[in-house]
Amino acid sequence: MSNSIESRLRRARQTRAKIAELKVVRLAVHRSNSHIYAQLIDGSSSKVLASASTLEPELRKELPNGGTVTAAAVVGKRVAEKARGLGIETVAFDRSGFKYHGRVKALADAARENGLKF
Repeated sequence: MSNSIESRLRRARQTRAKIAELKVVRLAVHRSNSHIYAQLIDGSSSKVLASASTLEPELRKELPNGGTVTAAAVVGKRVAEKARGLGIETVAFDRSGFKYHGRVKALADAARENGLKF
């Protein structure tokens, strides 16, 4: 593994350890070159409650490319709607060691605008 990947995973471990202490639902984000994924994970049992990604068939139809800021905003909106459907309002944001910039920031902003608090 390269140093940048190890550094990102180390940052992710530190963040997850802190969130685990809080025992709250976490909004975990993963970003690849061509897609972005978001999951709501229960703080006590580590079960996935809801997820959204640019790989979902409905989103594939409306988005020409899953690796854009626009696509990330759509995924953020979608995961926030699913969270509200489950009665979840407050989450801890887990950016998985990625910089809070670009697509990760777009997803977070869209989730906030659609009712999630973090």
